[in-house]
Amino acid sequence: MSELFRGYGRRFLTGIVRGLVQIVLAYAVNLPLFILAVLSIAFIPLGAGVVLTPVMFQAIRTVANQQRVWAAEWSGVKIPIPYRPEPAGTGPFGRLRWILTDPASWRDLLWTLLNVPIALVLGVLASGLAVYGLEGVFVAPWVAQITDYGWGPFWTLDDYGIFGIVGTVVLGAAMTAAAVPLGPMFLKAHALFGQSLLAPTRGALAERVRQLTETRSETVDASAAELRRIERDLHDGAQARLVALSMNIGLAEEMMKHDPETAQKLLAEAREASGTALTELRDLVRGIHPPVLAERGLDGAVRALALTLPLPVDVRIDMPGRAEAPAESAAYFAVAEMLANVVKHSAAQRAWIQIEHTGDRLLMIIGDDGTGGADPADGSGMRGIERRLAAFDGTMAVTSPPGGPTVVTMELPCALSSPKISPSSETG
Repeated sequence: MSELFRGYGRRFLTGIVRGLVQIVLAYAVNLPLFILAVLSIAFIPLGAGVVLTPVMFQAIRTVANQQRVWAAEWSGVKIPIPYRPEPAGTGPFGRLRWILTDPASWRDLLWTLLNVPIALVLGVLASGLAVYGLEGVFVAPWVAQITDYGWGPFWTLDDYGIFGIVGTVVLGAAMTAAAVPLGPMFLKAHALFGQSLLAPTRGALAERVRQLTETRSETVDASAAELRRIERDLHDGAQARLVALSMNIGLAEEMMKHDPETAQKLLAEAREASGTALTELRDLVRGIHPPVLAERGLDGAVRALALTLPLPVDVRIDMPGRAEAPAESAAYFAVAEMLANVVKHSAAQRAWIQIEHTGDRLLMIIGDDGTGGADPADGSGMRGIERRLAAFDGTMAVTSPPGGPTVVTMELPCALSSPKISPSSETG
């Protein structure tokens, strides 16, 4: 029984606190943010709004994301995040365009305004019902005894005496009891209101489906091309050498009795061919999934890759754990392709790699001091990396003016696991 009362008390107090939180959020945060956002838009022609508008809308998104968390935790209403990914490497005007062309930004702004009256009404109903009920049980009878004033227009001590006090207590207790089931209902109504504006629209969902369909098609095509490459490499390389090896061993067996010297030469050629075939198989395996990546993770694999390049490479990696194998492999081959481009096309004297994990995204920056002029549209390598990253909702941005430097920024959504103890260091 005591546990039942404790659970009832927790739900009762939780409803009061959450209703008050929504009211405070609406008037202390939403209303000022709406005013500042509108002013920042008005200041765009003056120049200040170019910087202020993205800042204000990002603040609104932070508040909206918190509302999404509360809606899920308090009411079980899930509100997906609809924002378009921020393009990397853009300046102030690029960020302004990204914010203002995203329909979700304007829906957030509308929610910020409408949430002020709606949060007040539903917050008062969620918390005020309980507070008013408590006032009827504990405060009103005491006030009535002192001031001859009853509870509202219903009873007064002069009219009904003790019956008025009892009625006040009974009605207050009823309202207090009703606050436990009704409070969450009002909070859920507020969450559903938020969902109507903060969730992705049908148009956004349709666009997302189109993007996923296109990405899946490109990924399937890339996988088929990769499989054909592996088959071709096996057929033209290791398989041909193994066939020649088998023939040499067969000839050596036949000539062992009649011409031991020639047989010995054939066996030496067979040994050399077996070593070459083994090397080709190892190279092929590295092209599929390098053993060093499986053993040491992205950190160790990238550092090992940098050491094989014919130019100095500064490596800075800050990863407190390991990503899942598919994302880790995609990140490794993206870095490897960018470094291969540096060696082949940039005429650079030095390159650098920066990899870090922030939030739920892996950020990879590869740069060089070469001649610049890199364009993803001109090369199949960069397009392939774009397709590989797009399969994971990743992005790639290239900044490469004529004369250099070239900076490639890649982002890959992924979570880390298996924390490791490894100091972040530099190699060159």
